Order: sequence, then C-alpha cells, then structure tokens
Amino acid sequence: MTNTELNLAGKSGYILTMGEILVEIMASERGQSFRRPGTLLGPYASGAPAIFIDQAAKSGGRCAMIGCVGDDDFGALNVERLRTDGVEVSGISVVEAATTGSAFVTYRDDGDRDFVYNITNSASVFLSAKRLNKDLLKQAAHFHVMGSSLFSPSIIDAMKKAVETVKANGGTVSFDPNVRKEMLRIPEMKGALDFILDYTDIFLPSGHEVMLLTSATDEKGAIDELLERGVREIVVKRGKDGCSHFNGKAELHLAALPVQEIDPTGAGDCFGGAYIACRSQGLSIEQSLKYAIAAGARAVTFRGPMEGTATLAQLDEFVATLSE
Repeated sequence: MTNTELNLAGKSGYILTMGEILVEIMASERGQSFRRPGTLLGPYASGAPAIFIDQAAKSGGRCAMIGCVGDDDFGALNVERLRTDGVEVSGISVVEAATTGSAFVTYRDDGDRDFVYNITNSASVFLSAKRLNKDLLKQAAHFHVMGSSLFSPSIIDAMKKAVETVKANGGTVSFDPNVRKEMLRIPEMKGALDFILDYTDIFLPSGHEVMLLTSATDEKGAIDELLERGVREIVVKRGKDGCSHFNGKAELHLAALPVQEIDPTGAGDCFGGAYIACRSQGLSIEQSLKYAIAAGARAVTFRGPMEGTATLAQLDEFVATLSE
C-alpha cells in the first residue's frame, strides 16, 4: 500500500522537534516505593521529544532538536547522547541558572508506572519563542509535536510559531498527543492541542487518545472526524495489540511483535521516530509501520527510555532473531 497524497520524502530538510529534555532515574525493583530508601538506576537520557528524535536519527533521518538543558552533567549527558546518535543539537540552549529536568520512576507490581517529575521547574521551562533557532526552522521539512511538551504558556507560544513557520515553508507536521493526566488540568492545554491538530498531517495517538480531541464516542467516529478536520494520516499505536493506519481511503492493521517487556517507557516515542524517519526516506506506509513496530518492541526490551533506540539494520536483525 502506498500513499499518493502525503509524501514526506518530497521536501528535503530536517525532521525537527522541540520540547523537554531530562534524565530518568528509576527504581531497581518492581513494587519499590520512593517513600523509603532503595536502590536506583540511572541517570538515563530521556524526554519524549528527545527519545523520538534520537530514534528518528538512528533510523536514517536528518534530524535536529530545539530545547533547553541546565549547565550540569545531566544536560551534558543528554546533549552528547543526541549528538552521538546523529541529531543536530545547535538548537539546544544551555541555561546556566537552571538545572536539567528529571523524572524518577517506580514500577508497580502490575506493571503500571508512577512518576515524580521535575520539569516545570527545570531548564525546559526557559524554552520560548525567543529561543527558536530560525536556521533550523528554515531548514525543517517536517516538524514533530509532543503533547507532553506543552506544559507552559511560553512553550505553547513557541510551539505554535514553529508549527506555523514549518507549514508556511511547505513542510509537514506530525503530532503525538502523549498527554499525561495531570497536564489536562492546565487551562491552556485544550486550546493548544486543538491549535496543533489544525496543522497536523500525521496524528499518532496511543489507543484511547484518538478520541481525545473529538466529540466522538467511539474510535470509528473519532477517525472520521479527524480526517474530515484535515488530518491526512492517523496511526493508532496499540502497544501489545500492534497498530492501525487510516487515511480515508484504506485501513491497515499490523500485529505487534512478541517480546518480553523490561521497561515500556519511550516505546511509543521510538515507534513515532522510526515511522516518520522511514516515511521521510520514501519507504511505503506498510514498510514504515513494520519498522515502527520493531522500534517500539525493541525499546521495551531495554532498561532506560532511550537505550533501545536502533538503526534500521539493527531492527532488521532484531526481527530476525524473534523468528528463529
């Protein structure tokens, strides 16, 4: 199946994203509580847009990121990791008066996670329209938005300007709502999500998120409403149940790969990064989805949200080992 309407490979330039950059520190055992001392693992490079762009770069995309880190080891760890994996980091500002964001993670016995975040008080909050790298925006062929990055009015304003600029230059936009439940309490959040959706070419929700910005009461109704609104492709990430692709002309449903989950954090970001990178290189929708599924599956077999990012060759090898 090919898509004759949306061609991400038709315009050369960066896959660009913007948003939070942080480190993740996790409990070493399931059921471990932060209300008492325990062994912790990390720090690991993290942040949803950072994970996305790292996987996109390793998948062969020409990638760049705009963000802020503190003048500390956590910031240096993240910037060096992105640079090493092929991401252009000139758009990442080092804020001397701030500290790099962090997330402490515990895993419940049932596999669910609890987070203690320091993002809204971190260097990431200094991201604003004034810090937009105009050269990167000018060279961007595609812009990816993570809903988790829309946590302050100044960042929302910067994101809107970036989206408008890329679209005005003939680029495309993808949008992963990726909204944590506590973020829906932010008054500006709903308006910001609606704004981004109006510019979105590819929508990448996880499960129930497909209905988040619609009036529909079921998935089919939500898909129809989103397509009528102007979204050109919808890719629903379903975790262990695979994924589905809709573009108004056809549907494509792919199964997940059987893996033993170690750490689910970042799997959806890796899925999105691989998918957009593959589409930007001219791969078909089906080929791109297969690599995206492999990227998400491989990610959960590593401890640490960015530790499982992989090249397409590594993904091919990973899939081959599962069939042995």
